[in-house]
Amino acid sequence: MRFIKAIASLPKYVLFTIVAVVSLVPLGFMIITSLKSSSEYVINPVGLPRDWTVQNYAHALFDLPTLQWAFNSFTITLSAVLISTSIGALAAFAISFGQFHGRELLIGVNIGLIMVPPVVLLIPMFVTMVNLNLINNLASVIIFYSCLMTPFSVFFFVNFFRSVHRDILEAATIDGAGPVRALRSIVLPLSLPAAVTLCVVNAVWAWNELLIALVFLQSETQRTLMAGLTLLQGRFVSDQPVVLAVAVLSIIPIALFYLLSQRTFVEGITAGIGK
Repeated sequence: MRFIKAIASLPKYVLFTIVAVVSLVPLGFMIITSLKSSSEYVINPVGLPRDWTVQNYAHALFDLPTLQWAFNSFTITLSAVLISTSIGALAAFAISFGQFHGRELLIGVNIGLIMVPPVVLLIPMFVTMVNLNLINNLASVIIFYSCLMTPFSVFFFVNFFRSVHRDILEAATIDGAGPVRALRSIVLPLSLPAAVTLCVVNAVWAWNELLIALVFLQSETQRTLMAGLTLLQGRFVSDQPVVLAVAVLSIIPIALFYLLSQRTFVEGITAGIGK
């Protein structure tokens, strides 16, 4: 019986394997190309390198402002995720457990804001940042990212907070816990997988976002890592191994963050299926 089930499941696993291999091909090409010299890439752009070299990584780390760009990306991503998660948790707590009219309307407004394409807000936000003298300042991108991620954060948290029984909060209120204390000590610990999942999703988006960072951060020292890659693509158009070395380096931080939070992330995704 088990053998028959295994045979029946074989096509599914073969399909998953093919999808995984196809998905890893671009990453493999990036890594292999980044270990080639420029001259060898011109001669053999898709094959394995004859002489493996890490010179491209040394050039990316010590001769290019890659570390500065990475620091900018880290600062923007961390700040935007913390701001949007904090505001989202507070707003979701009020919507889920507050006693006021219009709570469902607020959820509908958040869903509507999620549907707004960021490119529509680009020009109004750019004009606003010019008036505030924040162009070429990391704060402009942090504010924009936080505004874009907050509606989704509110909607995401509400779905999980509503699964927390009100009896627990009522008991905490009797013991003297206020709303902020109840959120910090009861609701958020119970929703930890959801919070980690939200942070991972928002962090990946903020780290990889290009258009907003490219428009608002025009100074070379203020660019994010993704915006810096576009600069390298134009400057080193014939030196693709250097560009791909920076691209590989840009993947490492967010990949490590995902791997460290993978178990909680999967728990949050699994718990959210039935929400």
